[in-house]
Amino acid sequence: MAKNRLTLYIFLALIGGILAGYFYNVRTISSYNNKIYQAETQIKSIQLQMLALKDTSSSAYQNLKTRKAAQNNIRKESDTVRESKLEYFTMLSDIFLRLIKMIVAPLVFSTLVVGVAKVGDIKAVGRIGGKTMLWFISATLVSLLLGMVLVNFFQPGKSMHLALPDEHLQSGIQKTALSLKDFLAHVFPKSFVEAMANNEILQIVVFSLFFGVATAAIGEKGAIIIKAMDAIAHIILKITSYVMMVAPLAVFGAMTAIVAKQGLSVIATYAVFISEFYFALIILWLVLVLAGFVVLKKRVFTLVNYLKDAMLIAFSTSTSEAAYPRTLIELERFGCKDKIVSFVLPLGYSFNLDGSMMYMTFASLFLAQSYNIHLSFQQQLSMLLVLMLTSKGVAGVPRASLVVIAGTIASFNIPEAGLALLIGIDPLLDMGRSATNVLGNAMATAVVSKWEGELEG
Repeated sequence: MAKNRLTLYIFLALIGGILAGYFYNVRTISSYNNKIYQAETQIKSIQLQMLALKDTSSSAYQNLKTRKAAQNNIRKESDTVRESKLEYFTMLSDIFLRLIKMIVAPLVFSTLVVGVAKVGDIKAVGRIGGKTMLWFISATLVSLLLGMVLVNFFQPGKSMHLALPDEHLQSGIQKTALSLKDFLAHVFPKSFVEAMANNEILQIVVFSLFFGVATAAIGEKGAIIIKAMDAIAHIILKITSYVMMVAPLAVFGAMTAIVAKQGLSVIATYAVFISEFYFALIILWLVLVLAGFVVLKKRVFTLVNYLKDAMLIAFSTSTSEAAYPRTLIELERFGCKDKIVSFVLPLGYSFNLDGSMMYMTFASLFLAQSYNIHLSFQQQLSMLLVLMLTSKGVAGVPRASLVVIAGTIASFNIPEAGLALLIGIDPLLDMGRSATNVLGNAMATAVVSKWEGELEG
């Protein structure tokens, strides 16, 4: 009920922010927008006239240069005043983003250590674990790649035309190009404390993997650490629930600022983004069902039919964890043996969230497009690899995808302020990806059961 109330409050804040933003745009901000637009039009016109003059030392050229500088000043002053009029609204979303960043590092470390230590049981199960991880890794890569391909095809962020914050203009976006040497050097931390302090998520993941494997390897002594880390993880999750309480305020502030600044035309872009993402999810469903059909044959359709209630639960509550008990029951009803279900399904909730995987590449590249930041194919593959690793540390956390995206986009010099674009529509997107996560995990469990000869019926 609390989660449903939060979703309701976020939707109300979303609508309230749109209305407040429109009212503020008409009454206050539009005059500054007009001044900025007129100044930009004048600057373009002057630049064309300057290009037509051959003699740059002539009085006509110098006069045009003076006029251009004056228009630049008008544009800059109007933009500064406009931002000052919006700063109280942007402050709300800035506070939320800071709180999200505050929990990223400890959340990744504690949850991933516990997850990896428990996955240590794979050695005992051996063959089942290998097949399970093969499916998980394949499904994750397919989901991420499909998200990357479709967001490049649809280009939903191109119409946003957002200006880069000053600090990003100064740093130079070309620095996002990561060579293989730079990437590998950045992966391995020289200091875990430094990695935690700087929120270097990838380095924290690497240390967590070593720490988790070593914890599982020392046996009984390691059990104490696992128990402690599990408790820490639950504390961080509780903090996350507190942080999410301010999400409606952040949504209101973010939407008011965006609509006030850009007008209602930005809403049309959101509608396009949401519809394109759900179209992408439908394609992912077809891919998952097709992959399941190769192994399960026609029984895959029976499985999908069994799962409809569990997927509806996940969709309506915006969390795949709420559907876990029902999914487990339906898988056993389908004919999967208890020992397979109890191993594969929990593991899937940490390592195989297909809907969330697709969203991470889709949303991250949407933000890059919104700021007109070009990422090469190699850079996008690097982002895909980073997302694949970082996402394993916070699976199952409410709004986990926002946390992962927040920890990833900074590595590619995409402004973190862009997350404000996603906060307001995240509940709508979360519903679809949560239902997809249920389908992906159930399909993995059924396929591994079939591979092991443990599927009845």
